[in-house]
Amino acid sequence: SNIGKMLDPIADKLLVATCLLLLAADTDRHAGIAGWSLWAAIIILCREILVSGLREYLAALKVSVPVTQLAKWKTAIQMVAIAFLLAGPAGDKVFPLTTQTGLVLLWIAALVTLYTGYDYFRAGLKHIMDE
Repeated sequence: SNIGKMLDPIADKLLVATCLLLLAADTDRHAGIAGWSLWAAIIILCREILVSGLREYLAALKVSVPVTQLAKWKTAIQMVAIAFLLAGPAGDKVFPLTTQTGLVLLWIAALVTLYTGYDYFRAGLKHIMDE
């Protein structure tokens, strides 16, 4: 439905942002988002904010930038990474590399996030320059 097309990406962004912020703030659990890994979370959060702003601006111009297949994969990788990180130390007891797997996936997601962010801004700038 049209409302689903609008709300689904918002819900995805809220879920990812909330989990990343909570994982970064939780210093007691040693969930893994600390030090250099914070940069992966910052990259993801900044991209989501900037792309959301760009989408709003373009919507005011009656321009729609479609969601790419790679952006959908990006969201999936982010969510799988977050699931591993949420399992944290308890997950490490079942699968010893749970936290490390989550961190690797988080960095992969951050790299894909950078690329898809660049892709959206490139597409959006074409419309902004035409204005």
